[in-house]
Amino acid sequence: MRGYRLDRMRRRVGYTVLGLSGTWLLWTLLPGMPVMRAPRASAEEQAVGEALFEHEWRPNDALARGDGLGPVFNGRSCAECHFQGGIGGGGDNKHNVLAFEAHPTRDNPDVRSGLVHKFAVEGRYAEKTNTLHDFFPIVPFGVKVEAGCQVLRQDFDPVRTESVNTTALFGAGWIDRIAAKSILHHNMTTSVSRIGQELSSDFSGITPGRPRILPDGRVGKFGWKAQFATLEEFVAAACANEIGLGNPKMPQAKPLVRSAYPEVAPDLDRQQFRALVAYIDTLPRPAMLLPESPRAQTRASAGEAVFRRIGCAACHTPDLGGLDGVYSDFLLHRLDDPSKSSNQYGGRETLEVPLPDQHPLPAEWKTPPLWGVADSAPYFHDGGSPTLETAIERHHGDAEPVCEKYSALAQSDRSALIFFLKTLRAPSDAKPAPSAPATNVALSR
Repeated sequence: MRGYRLDRMRRRVGYTVLGLSGTWLLWTLLPGMPVMRAPRASAEEQAVGEALFEHEWRPNDALARGDGLGPVFNGRSCAECHFQGGIGGGGDNKHNVLAFEAHPTRDNPDVRSGLVHKFAVEGRYAEKTNTLHDFFPIVPFGVKVEAGCQVLRQDFDPVRTESVNTTALFGAGWIDRIAAKSILHHNMTTSVSRIGQELSSDFSGITPGRPRILPDGRVGKFGWKAQFATLEEFVAAACANEIGLGNPKMPQAKPLVRSAYPEVAPDLDRQQFRALVAYIDTLPRPAMLLPESPRAQTRASAGEAVFRRIGCAACHTPDLGGLDGVYSDFLLHRLDDPSKSSNQYGGRETLEVPLPDQHPLPAEWKTPPLWGVADSAPYFHDGGSPTLETAIERHHGDAEPVCEKYSALAQSDRSALIFFLKTLRAPSDAKPAPSAPATNVALSR
């Protein structure tokens, strides 16, 4: 536990010191420009994008410029996985994907990540989890000498896998317009405030998260690990990896078992891809839906007050960058319980070769926006929390103080908090999803 707290302080102070360099500090001390304009696109472009979003792709599809669906994929359409609360919403656990990350070793010093796809257009391309170690082998145990003593090391498995739940896309265009500077400024001010509290011997608050700074210096906002800076990049990766649709920004995923799969033309041309991004960009944003009765409205207000009082708003920031009701700081936070972890809380000290400082640790995840949360169960990155109550109780790590305060609440306050969260609904003008979302029928598994 002591090592965990020291690592938290190292991350926070390290980022703050990084920010103390000259003009960069001055830049972060000023707030970013707020979101001023709503996403917009022509009706024609939206219609084309909507048709592509809902289209059920097939191998050698007539709409594709390349080979169509696959060769490996997780779904046949965007709408197949994005349907809760309407077309563009989140997905259930049945539509989770299996993501992997291969951590660096002395023989393979780069971080590698990808998906183990559920389906393939041909049996010879089918992927299995156990094939990952063919590419990223386990480093066998050995003996090393520390301070004159022999220490037995355990085998190091570089591969981490995680079942990842589908996120809702409602309001994604608004999030795309949040200035990176707004995220950095919010993080800087909360970090400085927190350090001041700790210097006053107040350790009861929430540990601030950290922004995902991508290798090119931009701030990540999309994806569970904040691995994408823009909506366009997020859509490009989803097309390429989930459906196998190559596009102007990213080639289609190749089978793990046959990396020499032939190069083919992008499935989506520039016009198609631009229309698809425009459609997702202009999906309606979620909104708070207050009940009609004054008594119920009072209860929702009381629940919102509890939300702020126990510290939920420290990470699920209600308003950021001029975007009201988004309920996220878009920062990376640790949410695992370190006392129950056998790998030092997913920290760098368990790795044979350290991860780059800006790369998320296995236990770090971006704060998901809570707008529309009432219509986006299950919760957490893995969809492992079926209800709002179980999701709150699962907040540990950086959010442990909030979890403890929630546990100490009177039942009436807990009930009011959940009642408030259930007013955060998917947009009422979202296009209804089919009553029975399309189910994948494998071509090969």
